Amino acid sequence: MKISGADGATMLADDEPPAFLEISRHGVSPFVIVVDHASARIPRSLRDLGLSAVELKRHIAWDIGALAVARRVAVTLDAALIAQNYSRLVIDCNRDPQAESSIPLLSESTVIPGNADLSEEQRLARRREIFDPYHRRIRELLDARAAAGTPTVLVAQHSMTNVYHGVRRDMHAAILYNRDRRFAGLMLESLRRDGALHVADNEPYFVSDATDYTVPRHGEARGLPHVEIELRQDLIGHEAGQAEWAERISRSLLDSQKAFLQGT
Repeated sequence: MKISGADGATMLADDEPPAFLEISRHGVSPFVIVVDHASARIPRSLRDLGLSAVELKRHIAWDIGALAVARRVAVTLDAALIAQNYSRLVIDCNRDPQAESSIPLLSESTVIPGNADLSEEQRLARRREIFDPYHRRIRELLDARAAAGTPTVLVAQHSMTNVYHGVRRDMHAAILYNRDRRFAGLMLESLRRDGALHVADNEPYFVSDATDYTVPRHGEARGLPHVEIELRQDLIGHEAGQAEWAERISRSLLDSQKAFLQGT
């Protein structure tokens, strides 16, 4: 059912993709991979939010390469994957809907005209049609695995721009976490065994209740081992880099899971 705004506008048309895509729901792996910023797609009714096609290809709209890497990891490990199908500029699925940054007016230095002066109904439509179905599907999958007694490790796959506000980032990847470092710490150790890599520890971002939704709500709240992974976008913006990093992440996830089980 499509949600109408007070002004009669609708969000998703019947022929547009659903809020999320799902791969290997019944995968036998303990890993469940989620991609909060997988797509740069904008619902047609929002008229590209007033942005140019060039802006919508930039990192402000999506996590470039993140879904491509996650797909490869999911296939390699036979892991379930759930990914968001619409741009974080429409509504950020890794922010609490009550947060000011949930529907951004400004992303880096770019003004988002289509997010200005929204009615409460227009904001609710974005949540009901995009944010809620995505997180509901994650909850359903995690609930089903818990009911079946299936071990689960939550993996949140992201990517980061190599230049932010004019500052170049020299790390190749980053491992993020909040209160629970158990699994993230093992991933960090595993990736850092490659001396050629610079893997950051909780920078340039870190997980918190104020800035994140997925890990706190689906990982920490359930007591699940979890990790958030950031990969530099220029390294995974092409097929060769995606394959290389997917192989590396897959291997590190397996190594970390083995170490985690040995330590519990």
